[in-house]
Formats: sequence, C-alpha cells, structure tokens
Amino acid sequence: MITGNHIIYLADDDEDDRQLFTEALKELPFELQVTTFSNGVDLMSRLLDPDAQLPDIIFLDLNMPLMNGEECLADIRDEQKLCKIPIVIYSTSFDVFKVKLLQKKGADRYLQKPRTYSQLKLTVQKAIESLSKQTSVKVEKEEFVIRS
Repeated sequence: MITGNHIIYLADDDEDDRQLFTEALKELPFELQVTTFSNGVDLMSRLLDPDAQLPDIIFLDLNMPLMNGEECLADIRDEQKLCKIPIVIYSTSFDVFKVKLLQKKGADRYLQKPRTYSQLKLTVQKAIESLSKQTSVKVEKEEFVIRS
C-alpha cells in the first residue's frame, strides 16, 4: 500500500480526459499531488527544470501532438536523473505489438483507458498499487497491462 504524499505528473492533450483522470486520482485512498500537462513538450520542460520537484509516477497518454507518449518515454529513459521514475502509458487502443514495444522501451505499465469513470478509478488504483509493490524491473505481460 502506498503511504505518504506522492507527486503524480499526467500528460494528456485532451482536456476532458485530463480532468477525469485528475478527479479519479484525487478520489483514490492515497495522498496524491497531481500536476497536469497538455502535451509532452511541456512535461519534458518541467522534468528537465533543475528547480522542479520530480514526480513519483508519470502517466502518459500514448497519442498526443507535438510529442507523443512513446517519444516522452524514450527521452525520459535517456535522462540519468529521470530514468528510474515509473511510467504508465495509457490509451483507448490496445495493439499487442505496440504494448510489447512500449514495455521493451522502458514503460512500467500499460493502462487501457476504460469506458466508465468507476472503471477508470479502479484501473488507476491498480496501476499505482502494482508500482508500489514492484520489486524488479522486469514484469510479466499480465502485470504490465492493466485493464478494467
């Protein structure tokens, strides 16, 4: 179980999705501080700011303009000070090849966006709890993919 206050960064170009995701995170039984970004460029700018506090978990929408989730993932994993931050990639789509590729590139989890708000809360909670219990870098496919 997660204890203490955790900082979550969320990057999603869809304002409605950002708002729903933020509300779901705030309703979970954890103390979370959520900071949102409308694109990957702004997220990377914050992550590379030497004065910014780094997040405990990053949630990245896979499909964003300017810089998508896969590009952000690659840049984050290439930065020494950022490479250990857990990253959850999420999308409405589920392409087995893409999911395997994202895992190989260093994503910690893949969350398929559910259709309902209650399912969203449940899947986000599963993602956070599974990351808090993670003891090794390599996880099996069943643990990597989180669905409702």
